[in-house]
Amino acid sequence: MDTNVLYYGDNLEILRKYIPDDSIDLIYLDPPFNSKATYNVLFKEPTGAPSQAQISAFEDSWHWGLESERALQEIAASPIASAEVKEFMSVLPRLVGRRTDMAAYLTMMCIRLIELRRVLKGTGSIYLHCDPTASHYLKLLMDAIFGTRSFINEIVWKRSYAHSDAKQGAKHFGRTHDVLLFYGKGEKRNWNPIYVPYDEEYINTYYKFVDETGRRFWKDNLTAAKPGGDTSYEWHGVKPPKGRYWAYSRKNMERMEIEGKIAYSSTGMPTYKRYLDEMSGRPVQDIWDDIRGLSGLGSGKGQRLGYATQKPESLLERIINASSNEGDVVLDPFCGCGTALVAAQRLNRRWIGIDITYLAIGLMEWRLKNMVPMPVYKVVGEPEDLASAVELADKDKYQFQWWAVTKVGGQPYGDKKKGADTGIDGYLYYMDEKDKIKKAIVSVKGGKNTNVSMIRDLGHVIDREKADIGVFISLEKPTRPMLEEAAMKGFYHSPLGKDYPRIQILTIEEILSGKTPDIPPWIAPITKPPSIKKTQGKTARLL
Repeated sequence: MDTNVLYYGDNLEILRKYIPDDSIDLIYLDPPFNSKATYNVLFKEPTGAPSQAQISAFEDSWHWGLESERALQEIAASPIASAEVKEFMSVLPRLVGRRTDMAAYLTMMCIRLIELRRVLKGTGSIYLHCDPTASHYLKLLMDAIFGTRSFINEIVWKRSYAHSDAKQGAKHFGRTHDVLLFYGKGEKRNWNPIYVPYDEEYINTYYKFVDETGRRFWKDNLTAAKPGGDTSYEWHGVKPPKGRYWAYSRKNMERMEIEGKIAYSSTGMPTYKRYLDEMSGRPVQDIWDDIRGLSGLGSGKGQRLGYATQKPESLLERIINASSNEGDVVLDPFCGCGTALVAAQRLNRRWIGIDITYLAIGLMEWRLKNMVPMPVYKVVGEPEDLASAVELADKDKYQFQWWAVTKVGGQPYGDKKKGADTGIDGYLYYMDEKDKIKKAIVSVKGGKNTNVSMIRDLGHVIDREKADIGVFISLEKPTRPMLEEAAMKGFYHSPLGKDYPRIQILTIEEILSGKTPDIPPWIAPITKPPSIKKTQGKTARLL
């Protein structure tokens, strides 16, 4: 099995085709929530609005239809689904309302969770990230698939201290937490205890003594309720209280005294000097209120990509450190903007990411290249030659457009399934003047009848959007009239002293061979996607 791989496609198909049984050490998934008000959308359009492109990718899963009916039948016939799962799914649609969005969502999740259990090792763990919209249903589903004995924790992650949804008139408390359902597959699952520093109040209450060297310590009890070996003896003329025993043998007590680890009370009773600087800290509990969401005060600096549902790397690092070891394989089947993959890479784990949109794959590639030193990975499922690009264009022209835009380093824009065609399929951004971010318009044509009118149309879009450069991407080679029309648009003279053709035509074949648009560079290195100050009068963000 290959690792450090990004798979484009439906994760159900990818799991069945590429991921063997018992091959994954840790699974983290943050699937799109089934709430019309809180879609787990990662991407935003340049206008700042949620990306219809990503929403449309999940519409079949969120609404009951043929896909839901087919999935329910597959679960009933599945050789790897237990009788408990089949019985549960025969009842669940009736409980939540057959043919409802919730029934569709849970059916979609069930068939995928069955596959995720198959690929998980016996020593592996799975963390399902969700919100209170459906967490109660998902826990029942996880119990049915993994077994109630495999349930480990319901972790409450307090992502923020306050939320604006609790403003006056809302008639509810602020909604500030997510839920992580933590299950293991077997009793011998990987586990590394995680500790956090003690808080000041705890230290002042228990570690209130200071020795002559300035080290703080706690006077801990040296007696025990039950005997255990050589524990009934007199120590410096003192015996344990009636019904109690020494917690250590005489030999160990002698050793601790030589090491200066025993203190004595006024009555002569010995106590153990538990030094603060020798303690690991407080074991992490199941309420995580010490990791702020990226919208928190100053949190997420250098990580923020501009998406409301992006998770902080520290959250994923805690999960990966606790439930895997170096060299283990981490799988994220809804990997979105790739936080789990970046965290796994930095912690020396191998990883596999799956997503259904090229928008996500393009962003993850950008993130790996810019945030991880010299990443080595591959992408499976995207076109590798002209024939497979033609196949994608015939199958889904919108995914083809998004793929083509990301292939030249651009940001896909809009969803032509909804609303009028603006003539814009994507943007390329550059900054050839200090603090002045500029854009090039990208137009993609996957049909076989490209003609000169399409170049004229792009020229009009450039003028309308006040852009300097337009890039026309086509499956077909341009005709002579198309080349002549592009040349008539002239050049953009950059302040850096170079002229760039205002309309540039690239074929998919040229792009696959390594050719890129000729646009100005950034005048200074950047470490995160730039924020666009104004696009059509509104705040914008770039992948």
